[in-house]
Amino acid sequence: MIQRLRSASFVIGTVIGLVPFLPVQANAQTQNIYNTSYPSTIRVAVRAYNNPVGPILYVQTLGFQEYCEDVLPNEWMPGWDSQSLQAGAIAVKMFAWYHTLHPTTESGFTYDVDNTTNFQEFKYLSGRPETNRAVQETWNMVYVPSDGTIKELDYRMGVPNSDNSWYIGTYIMSQWGSQYLASIAKLTFPSILSMYYPGYTLKFV
Repeated sequence: MIQRLRSASFVIGTVIGLVPFLPVQANAQTQNIYNTSYPSTIRVAVRAYNNPVGPILYVQTLGFQEYCEDVLPNEWMPGWDSQSLQAGAIAVKMFAWYHTLHPTTESGFTYDVDNTTNFQEFKYLSGRPETNRAVQETWNMVYVPSDGTIKELDYRMGVPNSDNSWYIGTYIMSQWGSQYLASIAKLTFPSILSMYYPGYTLKFV
């Protein structure tokens, strides 16, 4: 989970439709889905003992999709409802994509994210079939404001067995809340995302 700690009263959101990706004239100075592609790789600073305040040991470069697959099972529980996992997969991907566009330099290392809850918890080769499937099934989908700007989709754990309604509409998704909305409220992942990130739209890329 993102360290700023990050899991919906029973609220049924409006199901949003998938909007086809259409090329538009975009401002070249704005990084958006119309002029910026997924990164092919991402740089992960590996901290000692997976400690958020530990020193950086080295920077590992790996494929962007592989990174997402090695984050999701450490942020969302692999046994959770598939709709919660798909909502999580999109959040993990958008969070990572945003940070590849805003790298950090620390102690002589330049990186996009680290392997701890400072960003997203990453463990190399930790992908699971259920979470890998969620990443793969949503790989051609993004969740963005109407102008297509690439935004960090933030999230927090929240508390178990609750809709975590205090997160709804805050632009912060509750991990436990996403599971509650999927398993109890029976919402699909587009509806779950719309609860937390109002005004954003699911698009194909």
